[in-house]
Amino acid sequence: MDVWNSLLNGFATALSPEYLLLAAIGVTLGTLVGVLPGIGPALTVALLLPITYNFDPTGAFIMFAGIYYGGMYGGSTTSILLNTPGESASVATTIEGFAMAKAGRGGAALATSAIGSFVAGTISTIAITFVAPAVAQLALLFQPADYFALTVLAFVSVTALVGRSLLRGMLSLFVGLFVGLVGIDVLSGQTRFTFGVRELLDGLDIVVVAVGLFAVGEALYVASRMRYAAEEIVGVKGSVWMTRDEWRRSWKPWLRGTLIGFPLGSLPAGGAEIPTFLSYSLEKRLSKHKEEFGRGAIEGVAGPEAANNAAFSGVLVPLLTLGIPTSATAAILLVAFQIYNLQPGPLLFQNAPDLVWALIASLYIGNVMLLVLNLPLVRIWIKLLEIPRPLLYSSILVFATLGVYSLANSVIDVLIMYGIGLVGFFMRRYDFPVGPTVLGVILVPLMEAQFRRALSISQGDLTIFLRRPISLTILLLAVAAVLLPYVPALIARLRGKKRTEGRFVFGSGSED
Repeated sequence: MDVWNSLLNGFATALSPEYLLLAAIGVTLGTLVGVLPGIGPALTVALLLPITYNFDPTGAFIMFAGIYYGGMYGGSTTSILLNTPGESASVATTIEGFAMAKAGRGGAALATSAIGSFVAGTISTIAITFVAPAVAQLALLFQPADYFALTVLAFVSVTALVGRSLLRGMLSLFVGLFVGLVGIDVLSGQTRFTFGVRELLDGLDIVVVAVGLFAVGEALYVASRMRYAAEEIVGVKGSVWMTRDEWRRSWKPWLRGTLIGFPLGSLPAGGAEIPTFLSYSLEKRLSKHKEEFGRGAIEGVAGPEAANNAAFSGVLVPLLTLGIPTSATAAILLVAFQIYNLQPGPLLFQNAPDLVWALIASLYIGNVMLLVLNLPLVRIWIKLLEIPRPLLYSSILVFATLGVYSLANSVIDVLIMYGIGLVGFFMRRYDFPVGPTVLGVILVPLMEAQFRRALSISQGDLTIFLRRPISLTILLLAVAAVLLPYVPALIARLRGKKRTEGRFVFGSGSED
């Protein structure tokens, strides 16, 4: 089969000493930043973008993939021992993980998290190997109207399903759309939102935007919270391993979490927040130890961590095959593809097969490296939590400044970065999600180009987006994504109404 041959060629590339070293650097760095609170893979990859301009693309993406996977592994350490989720997808882990740590079972929680992540990562990587080429073939049928509908779905899903408030998510998205439209219109040659500033004619560099939002914004936010945020670090007592009973209670949640996480993460409306909470709810419902939930049930760590890792693996499917990022880290990876003049999508498997299959092969290798790194060295990773926050975040600001300045030796870029960083700070301060902003900046050029092409083909007929079955289906999914968050509240209200009516009828009948 072509898939097997391509995968073997990918392993031949990924197993070369140079790429093995980059994979090791990536997973180590990813674990490190995953352990440190507030620093995730998106921020790290954004910071590294300026210094990887001259990298070999294959080596750069192998390292980025290692950072991506390592961040997911390392994030569990912070969630379990510090009760501080590195990303929203790790919130479910903190519920039972921190309770286990306080009860002296932190070692078992870390072990089930690491092994569950390995199991989920391996199974989902196998799924990527076979699903991604098939999706890429299907995507060859897409026309401009379909791609426009797909960007609408990506915008709506990330805005409606990820953030706590639809209004905040929409405002965050509009900020990104505005930033993405700054510059000269390619078709008409007209300037847009430049306000007479010559440096804005070429638009805002996405690297400057990403570093400003993630690095500067996060550093300023953490600095503003230092006097108020008390941290309780729970040490690991005893062995970092599981008993036979804990193994027995963990393996089914690992598999169930993987089966929930990968399909949902692979959808253009994907992400890891929903799968992790679905996994937690399912394990709570199926568990024979329901009384332990809230006090340290190991199933409540095993399932969500597997779902988290599988979902993040699934995010690579729409990124590689459709060019649609469904998470903040995937959005930064899309920027990296653009830096190397590569366009993720159905033609990526034809135009850059060596890179794609080496990247997929590196996921298998990185999973093994991460398992070896995480369990034996977990006590070393815990020591990282003791790094003084002022030193850590001031270093991030210095690194961000030097990196952005090195792009074009421009002080203006640095000032723009800090201006965007202030916007990012206020977004974090008032709980506005950053993901929709980054997604808007990256995808608005694609959305605008495909919209214009579709209208050009249809001679200005807007019904082309409804006449094509693919675009109509995708737009209906977008509508469903907007309505989905309101479904549980509606169901609860209807149930409450039925109960009230039932009590009223019963009371009336008894009086007669």
